[in-house]
Amino acid sequence: MTTSSPNHLLLDASAASALCNQGTGSELDGLLKSLQEKDVRVWCYAGEYSDLLSRSKALMESAASSEGLSALTPRQHLGQSLAGVQWLSALAGDLQGNDDPDPIALALTRAATRLGSEAWVVTADHSRLARGAPFVSIHGLKIAQPDSQVAFIDLGAQQDRIRAELEEGIHRVLHHGRYVMGEEIGRLEAQLAETSGAAHCICVSSGTDALLAALMAIDIKPGDEVITSPFTFFATAETIVLLGGLPVYVDIDPETFNLDPGGIEAAIGSRTRAIMPVSLYGQCAEMEEINAIARRYSLTVIEDAAQSFGASFHGRRSCALSDLACTSFFPAKPLGAYGDGGACFTQDASLADRLRQIRDHGQQGRYHHTALGINGRLDTIQAAVLTAKLKIFPDELAARQRVAEGYAELLADLQDAGRITLPVVRPHNTSAWAQYTIRVADRDEIQKSLSEQGVPSAVHYPAPLYDQPALAHSGEDCPESGRAAREVLSLPMHPYLDEATQVRVSQALHDAIASCASAPSQSAAVEA
Repeated sequence: MTTSSPNHLLLDASAASALCNQGTGSELDGLLKSLQEKDVRVWCYAGEYSDLLSRSKALMESAASSEGLSALTPRQHLGQSLAGVQWLSALAGDLQGNDDPDPIALALTRAATRLGSEAWVVTADHSRLARGAPFVSIHGLKIAQPDSQVAFIDLGAQQDRIRAELEEGIHRVLHHGRYVMGEEIGRLEAQLAETSGAAHCICVSSGTDALLAALMAIDIKPGDEVITSPFTFFATAETIVLLGGLPVYVDIDPETFNLDPGGIEAAIGSRTRAIMPVSLYGQCAEMEEINAIARRYSLTVIEDAAQSFGASFHGRRSCALSDLACTSFFPAKPLGAYGDGGACFTQDASLADRLRQIRDHGQQGRYHHTALGINGRLDTIQAAVLTAKLKIFPDELAARQRVAEGYAELLADLQDAGRITLPVVRPHNTSAWAQYTIRVADRDEIQKSLSEQGVPSAVHYPAPLYDQPALAHSGEDCPESGRAAREVLSLPMHPYLDEATQVRVSQALHDAIASCASAPSQSAAVEA
């Protein structure tokens, strides 16, 4: 009897056939479902599909008198019996140099290794069991309760949903071999432009390079000033400084954490060239007011939309709200690649042409460089990944909204008691919910308590940019940004966060707050 805790179970043909034979509701079916509920992934090996189909056909022929089976084809029966089981691809290396008397057994062993060290191959075959690990018996299989850790972001659940499209796209790139600027890039750019409503999309190698290219496109030079928020990721100001520019910080709105338009005009000087509002945590900044100010002073607006792709402002999408916009496809973003990636957006055809030139070393034609640029091209494989993810993106945005609404309901009593402040989304906005970020007093103690209960959290961000050593150049002080840096706490947020897990996160937060002896005067609640 096996009692350790795997992360993955790979059913060989004998075990999968036993599951098909016993049917839904059997003891084995119940065990596998209970494991799946505990985030143990159950797989079948694609290299055994033909064997499984033959076994399914034989089972149906032997049970031809059964009304339930007679209406199904072997393929349908197999699909029903293995619903919820993932198919693990058979790769070329699985059989390479394989002179094993049971070549599929060796292939299964190699396939299990790809899943990680905590992967078992479940079998009813005695010869395979005799090999030892990773083979285990389906009889008396008993799994110890696995460590229960909530996922902060569950990319695995998303991957399960689109595995076929991901693998097809990646393999297409591997076979055509155009790893840089393959045709997938153009297709992705067209889809992203359509999704955002921008006229032009230019994919680049990261969200940081998107910001850098946008600033280069408007010719930011040493000494030029760019107004931005100090409460954001380092790259926002880093790219300004890399070009010799000077970030000028305007404090944030304490409700939305976005740039407060009311402070912008006072920050405009003779060297001001642009305004770079950050659409933080998935919600657009107040782009109408910011654009109006920019027009009065002939400034360019660049939306840092690294976290807000898919959000809307007065019915229009983020990335189509200003002269230029930049987003990130870092894996943790609402639309994330499996590596770095990003994109620039604009309505201006001439800016779009300049951005395409900048991302490719300033080339206007092969080996004809008319400007200085960067090596900022997006990998074709990442474009294939993003194309697969974009198909389910609208559904995932809706799911993120449901998760946010669930948190709001579960945590309303803590807000009513003044113990936390929940996120505020303005009525004219929809959020992409890149994070679900609350304010809370005694943040560090509460975060530690959550961790002890198996609930991860994150701080986005622990210090204003002007307090970063690499950027400290004067005595800026934006009090709301400083207060936010002390109080913000992001809870687990992703489209596959189920209700039971949200209840667990909520209870852990309630317990953590109850354990902290915070006086009412220390409450982080924002006053109206």
